[in-house]
Amino acid sequence: MYAITDRIREVLRLDPAAEAIEFEGRWHPWKELSAIVDTIDGLLAAAGLGPDIAVGVLLRNRPSLVAALVAVLSTRRCVVTINPHLGESKLAADVSALRTPVIVADHEDWARPALASAAAAAGSMGLALTEDPARPVVPVVGLDRPGPGSHHEPLPGVAVEMLTSGTTGPPKRVRLGYAALQRSLLGASHYEQGKQAAEQARLRQGVVIISAPLVHVGGMWRAVQCVVDGRRMALLERFQVEPWVDLVRRHRPKTASLVPAALRMVLDADVARGDLASLKAVMSATAPLPPETALAFEEKYGVPVLVSYGATEFAGGVAGWTLADHRKWAEAKRGSVGRAHPGCELRVVDPVDGRILPPGHQGLLEAKSSQLGEGSGWTRTTDLAIIDADGFLWIKGRADNAIIRGGFKIIPGEVVEVLQRHPSVREASVVGLPDERLGQVPVAAVELADGAPAVDGEALRAFAREHLASYQVPKEIRVVGRLPRTPSMKVSEGDVRALFEGRPTETTDERCAGEGGQ
Repeated sequence: MYAITDRIREVLRLDPAAEAIEFEGRWHPWKELSAIVDTIDGLLAAAGLGPDIAVGVLLRNRPSLVAALVAVLSTRRCVVTINPHLGESKLAADVSALRTPVIVADHEDWARPALASAAAAAGSMGLALTEDPARPVVPVVGLDRPGPGSHHEPLPGVAVEMLTSGTTGPPKRVRLGYAALQRSLLGASHYEQGKQAAEQARLRQGVVIISAPLVHVGGMWRAVQCVVDGRRMALLERFQVEPWVDLVRRHRPKTASLVPAALRMVLDADVARGDLASLKAVMSATAPLPPETALAFEEKYGVPVLVSYGATEFAGGVAGWTLADHRKWAEAKRGSVGRAHPGCELRVVDPVDGRILPPGHQGLLEAKSSQLGEGSGWTRTTDLAIIDADGFLWIKGRADNAIIRGGFKIIPGEVVEVLQRHPSVREASVVGLPDERLGQVPVAAVELADGAPAVDGEALRAFAREHLASYQVPKEIRVVGRLPRTPSMKVSEGDVRALFEGRPTETTDERCAGEGGQ
C-alpha cells in the first residue's frame, strides 16, 4: 500500500506541465502546485517547523489552497482547518484559541485586520499565497517567524484537525490520522478502479468537479483524492448553478456530487436535460435529502441519485447507495441512505441500556469502520436510525437536538418532513427555544420555492396541525428569504435559533450570499 506523503510527491513529478486544476476558466499545471509545496516546506523547515507541527490553513476553494493542503500532508505535518468565511470577531477568536505556530492563507485574507492582529497576538508565523509565479508564497511582514509563547501542541500521526459542520451548534474539532485518511482514500480507489490501479501512480483521464468547500471534510477529501489519484479537477469557489452546469457540459463527467441544497437549486433552475446527459449518477450527502426531491431529479434528468451517509469522525462515508442497489431497491427503499460500505458495520442500540436492537427498531446508530483501523471498536453517533431486514439504513433525526415540550419529545426532523410537504416550501428548519412553562417549544423557519405561491407562517401552522400532534406544531413559523447555512450548505440551526432570539447570526453576509447561490 502506498504512503500518502510519498504518493503526493510522486504524482506532482509525473508530468509537471500537465493540467491539474481548472479555476475561473484557467488551467493550473502540476508544476504550479509543486512550486507552492516546495516553497511552503522550505519556509517551514527554515523556521524549525518540522513534521507533526500544527499548520493553520484558511481553506478557500482556490488552486493555491489545494497546493497548501497537500504541502502540509506531503511533509507529515498536520492541517488545522480554519474557516475563511467567518466574520471578523469569530475568525480572530478561532485563531487566538488555536495558537498554531504557523498560519497559511491567501493574500486577500491577510489583508483582513482581524487575521493579522490575532496571528500576531498568538505568536503565529504567517505565510501568504500570492499571485506571483516567481514568489508564490511569502512570509507576512512582521510575522516571518513564530513568536514566543505557548503554541498548539504537535500532533504526531494526525493528518487533519478538521472542523465538523456545526449544523446544530458550534463546530467541533475532530482529529483524523494519516493511517485512517490513507485507508479511506485507498478504499475509494479500490472501489472505483480496482486494487492494481490504486497502487499505480499515473495521471488519469477525466475531470472531477469540486464545489464542496475545502474547509468541510467532503471537499477536502475529494481534492486530496484527486491529487493522490493523479486526476484533474475543476474547482468552483462556491456552488452556483450556471458555472456548475457549464463545467458539466464541457467536461462531461460520468458522476457528480451535489449536496441536497445544490441538487434542489439545479431542479429549481430548470436546467435542460441535455446539459446533464453525460451523468450516469449523482452522489448526494452531508444533509438529509427529501425522497420526493430525489425522485423529482431522477424523473426530470433520468439520472439516479445515490445518497450516502458519513461523518468527519469516520474519515468518509460508512453507508450509501450503489447503482446495483438503486436498480433493484430504489422504489421500495426510497428515503434510505443505503447500506453499509464494504469494511463497515452498522447497528442500532437502545439509547438507555445500549442493547442491540433488532431490524426495524429505532435507536442510536453505532458504526465500526475499517478506515479507523483494527481495534477501533464501535463509535456511537447521535443519529436516531433504523436498519431494516435487508440492511438499509434510515436516518430519523438526531437524539441530541430533540425538543422536550412539557414532557413530550419532539424530533425536529419529523416536523421538517411535514412542513416540506407543503407545495410552497423548499426547505425548513425546526429548533427549540426555552419556555418558562413548558421547558422548550419548537419554532420553524422556512424558505419558499422559487415561483411558488406566497404563504405566511399562520397558514403553515394550520397545515402542520393537519399532519402533526398538537404538541409538535411549531409555536411560530417564519418565512425567510434564505435559510442561514454552514459552509457545507447545511442549514445552520444555531443561526436559525438566533433569528428567533434576536441575536446576530454567526454566518457572514459573504457566506450567506455565496452558499445561497444567488
